[in-house]
Amino acid sequence: MKVFLILALLLPGFAIAKKPNLIYILTDDLGYGDLGCYGQKVVQTPRIDEMAKKGLRFTDHYAGHTVCRPSRLSLLKGQHTGHTAIAGNNTHILPPDSVTINSLLQDAGYRTASVGKWALGREGETGHPNKQGVDFFYGWIDQSEAHDYYPEYLWRNEEKERLPGNENSGKKNVSSKKTTYAHTRVTEEALAFIERNKDAPFYLNLNWTIPHTNNEAGRFEKNGQEVPDWGIYKDKDWPDPEKGFAAMVTLMDTDTGRILDLLEKLDLTENTLVIFTSDNGPHQEGGHKVNFFDSNGPLKGYKRSLHDGGIRVPMIAFWPGTVKPGVSDHASAFWDWMPTACELAGIKSWNESDGLSFAPLLHGKEQKKCDYLFWRWSKFRAVRIDHWKGVATDGKLALYDLKNDLGEENDIAAKHPKIAKKMETIISELE
Repeated sequence: MKVFLILALLLPGFAIAKKPNLIYILTDDLGYGDLGCYGQKVVQTPRIDEMAKKGLRFTDHYAGHTVCRPSRLSLLKGQHTGHTAIAGNNTHILPPDSVTINSLLQDAGYRTASVGKWALGREGETGHPNKQGVDFFYGWIDQSEAHDYYPEYLWRNEEKERLPGNENSGKKNVSSKKTTYAHTRVTEEALAFIERNKDAPFYLNLNWTIPHTNNEAGRFEKNGQEVPDWGIYKDKDWPDPEKGFAAMVTLMDTDTGRILDLLEKLDLTENTLVIFTSDNGPHQEGGHKVNFFDSNGPLKGYKRSLHDGGIRVPMIAFWPGTVKPGVSDHASAFWDWMPTACELAGIKSWNESDGLSFAPLLHGKEQKKCDYLFWRWSKFRAVRIDHWKGVATDGKLALYDLKNDLGEENDIAAKHPKIAKKMETIISELE
């Protein structure tokens, strides 16, 4: 038997399938309409637009929530907010026995990294990424520190690493001396992780903080889109925060290109799936106005809303040689990533995940539809079933037909009581 196996391995065309590398790029507060491939006319995103042209662009993909922390928890745990521990930006520390996408892939032999904003733990506690299946971490651990773009330090695993030239002003998350832009360091560490692990299967969760408004002071002083320079937008007759916002998005685009270029250089492109998406809808903070660049596109609402403008996000899957170029209207959400990644890695997903793998879709095969998508936030609940969307406020459900009313303007609950009732039942069962 051993002789047969050795001979078989020597035969032309016989190869053991390699586990694909997985890169999940998660941006912060990037709206559905902020990319050229999703209709943006002003802000330049040529590399992501090219990625979408050569990959699969999703029109009906949803974040885990309408604000940061619960959205990221949904992604990490493979669950919607009917089952996760939080449904708001309140502090949540992952317990030591948590099952996460990182721990599952780590157990399957993947080198795992989380670079950028973690948001689900604090220094020395069980929620620290190194205690949650992450081999390498670089960035901000604590959510409350993640939007000072010139911090005095970032975390390298469990050690603080000072950023040259940066000095805090004495106010939390407000720097007085600004030399090293944190986003740039985060991107450099992501590129270095890929280089170090080019010969082994790896999972990189790259959590950029841009284009989120920068620090608390910037948010309240209406000047919170802080970048090293405004680049190609410096001469535009726009408010400074809008120049900063546009520069952030274009910088993010450039750095996405750097990642794709490195994969090409290392001959990893055809064995690496790259997902690009956002943690929720666009913000209206720090002087940035959603309507200035039409950041939510044709959708209603923005960050902190359960209308689609707050939760429907761009998503692109790029995997040349495997994922065929195209556009998909398959309805999916963050909690689907865990079973998808596990299927691609050849392992079982967590049995408590709410997700449905979209790996068949990536491989050009028949894709099952989810039964429903669900979100909760404060006094609001939302459900999507097929092309129907329900948004409940204090228990009263408004129903929309997204096929004919993408902007969620016409409540037709009275015309379709059975569908409305079905959604109300789902909400009741998940309370």
